[in-house]
Amino acid sequence: MITIHHLNKSRSKRVIWLLEELGLEYKIVNHIRDAVTQLAPASLKAIHPLGKAPIMEANGTVLCESGAIMEYLLAQVNNEHACILADEHPAYYKYLEWLHFAEGSLGLAVITKLFMTMETRDGDKPMDGYIAKELAVDLGYINQTLDEQDYFAGEVFTAADIMMTIMLEIAQNIGLLNDYPAILRYLEKVTSREAYLIAEAKG
Repeated sequence: MITIHHLNKSRSKRVIWLLEELGLEYKIVNHIRDAVTQLAPASLKAIHPLGKAPIMEANGTVLCESGAIMEYLLAQVNNEHACILADEHPAYYKYLEWLHFAEGSLGLAVITKLFMTMETRDGDKPMDGYIAKELAVDLGYINQTLDEQDYFAGEVFTAADIMMTIMLEIAQNIGLLNDYPAILRYLEKVTSREAYLIAEAKG
């Protein structure tokens, strides 16, 4: 049995979503952030030394990092599943690019911006200009891509869409997507998927 340790207000929802898309059996253990510090509870550190969500337990394997967990889950089904592209598919390497773009290029900019919204100090904020530039480049690229095709790997929904959607939701929640209509249309479409709605309800 696959066990997912889920933390509220975290990116671990993407793992639940993928499990639903793949039709794999799993159970969820919910962990709640400290109401004052907003930090993860000690219960997560008891499962994995990093104490971060998501954490997956399956067949004696304990994994932290949503990308690694998703790779594990994708390996449990064959390459004919809709969420996976076979390596001979013409869009395979674009699929890989977007699969990792979420936690790579986009993740840094969006999460840094999220942290900056929590700043309370006065005076100069030298990171503002840098982050604004990075966000404009990344979100412009994403918007153009989604204006030209339905999903990140082309015309087929894949795990790359799950990775990207969760990060784009965070961007939307902090007001970064108002000028990117293609991204907003995309989010409306993918978040209406049945598996997403189940993951949202459970997570």
